[in-house]
Amino acid sequence: MDRRLKLQKMFEDLLGTRNVYFQPPSNLTMKYPCIRYCLRNMDTDKANDKPYKLNKAYEVTYIDEDPDNEIAEKIAMLPMCTMVRSYVYDGLNCYVYTIYY
Repeated sequence: MDRRLKLQKMFEDLLGTRNVYFQPPSNLTMKYPCIRYCLRNMDTDKANDKPYKLNKAYEVTYIDEDPDNEIAEKIAMLPMCTMVRSYVYDGLNCYVYTIYY
C-alpha cells in the first residue's frame, strides 16, 4: 500500500471517521471534526552525492468545534510530529502540525 494511503488510514483510525481530506479542493464541504493534510516538503538524504532516502513532510490540520478535545493531543503524540500553531477561524478550532511520514 502507498505510504500516503497508510497515513490516510492512520488518520481515519485515530479520528474514528472518514472525515480525512488530502489536498481537498476549495469547493469541497468538509464535515467536522476532520483532518485536512497536504504534502509540504520532500527532503532527500544523500550519500556519495546520490539520493538514498526520501523524507516527505505533510502539513496536518485538525479542525473541531470543541476546543477541549483529545484528538489534538493524540495527533501531537504521533512519531515525527510537531505542533506548529493553533488558531480559531469562524468558530472552528484549528491545530496545525508537521509530520514526517
